[in-house]
Amino acid sequence: MNDTGRKIWITRAQPGADATAERVRALGHRPVVAPLLAVQPVLGAEPDLSGVGALAFTSANGVRAFTALSPVRALKVFAVGAATAKAAKAAGFRQVLSADGDVEALAEGISGRRREIAGVVLHPGAAEPAGDLVGMLAEQGVEARSLPLYDTAPAAFGPAELAELEGVEIALLHSPKAAEALATLLARHPMPELSVLGLSRNVLKPLAEIDLAHRAFAPFPLEAALLNLIDRAPGACPASEEDLAR
Repeated sequence: MNDTGRKIWITRAQPGADATAERVRALGHRPVVAPLLAVQPVLGAEPDLSGVGALAFTSANGVRAFTALSPVRALKVFAVGAATAKAAKAAGFRQVLSADGDVEALAEGISGRRREIAGVVLHPGAAEPAGDLVGMLAEQGVEARSLPLYDTAPAAFGPAELAELEGVEIALLHSPKAAEALATLLARHPMPELSVLGLSRNVLKPLAEIDLAHRAFAPFPLEAALLNLIDRAPGACPASEEDLAR
């Protein structure tokens, strides 16, 4: 492994963690893959596509979970961002539209194309989604329902895992739930020299009371924007305690 660059903690769940690690390595840094969350399938979940006119995915994990259970690929897909859209296309979906933003942007994008949807919008995803896409769509008069296919649980961190993190300078966070897991971990094992970079302001909120060397959030909820913060930390889009409390 390259001995130059910063030692970066990749906290997201697999298989996305490996993809992020490759991007970090390509930037000349040293990734350490130690997911804070582990993905677990919801037992007994079965996609019911009766009356469904389109699918909405807020993560690549949702795409993978759905395609593992259903052969259907003809439905129009709305994806929250480029990585999720790429996963949908790789899975065989041909009509894929990306919001290139967050859940709110996805809801607005779907609402703007409601006349193209002949039926209900189905949202296959996490048992505890990061945002209420179905509720946002309902507020805009779009009929939608969720389909919990997977859940995430905090990963175990023992002495071996903690030793692997020795010397880590920066942790990358992709979700509020991962930030909650990190806050719990740091409450037991403080790392005051650690800098944390989050995909959005909302992602960093669970860490508002945690002692950190630095924290910053990406100006846009895209991984490319998050990775751009690495070479500028500290000092890139710093989030104050007041900001995080809003």
